[in-house]
Amino acid sequence: MSAAEPSGNQKRKMKSAARLYAVQALFQMEQSGQSSRQIVAEFLDHRFGATYDGDEMIEGDPDLFKTLIEDAVNYQAKIDQMTDRALVAKWPIARIDPTLRGLFRAAGAELVGKETPPKVVINEYVDVARAFFPEGNEVRFVNAVLDHMAREARPASF
Repeated sequence: MSAAEPSGNQKRKMKSAARLYAVQALFQMEQSGQSSRQIVAEFLDHRFGATYDGDEMIEGDPDLFKTLIEDAVNYQAKIDQMTDRALVAKWPIARIDPTLRGLFRAAGAELVGKETPPKVVINEYVDVARAFFPEGNEVRFVNAVLDHMAREARPASF
């Protein structure tokens, strides 16, 4: 292993950071109308490893980040339909919090396009939900919706 090669623990942290950044990027894309190309460039150039008010942002896994954004855009209709089926009928995806919408799209992209085990995807995005909603019921809601989405996307894993 070369000196520049991150350790296994560091790689896990970088993947977790990429997932958090993907949720932020998808939220920002929806709010600003920026393209996926613009948002990926902005995050890679200005967010990954940046320092804000003395706090250094963790370096994210750029390949996972780019794949999540691309897959969330390319498979958005499929992901949104899976999410809608996991939500209560009175709460279509268009009515939920835009941060949660970004989270479900990033998680859905990973469930649809990556080989990451579904239980890992669920745990990772539940942790992301905790970062955004530390005191709310949203974490349990996210867990339930992601469980439903994972069972639909990868039934053989359950």
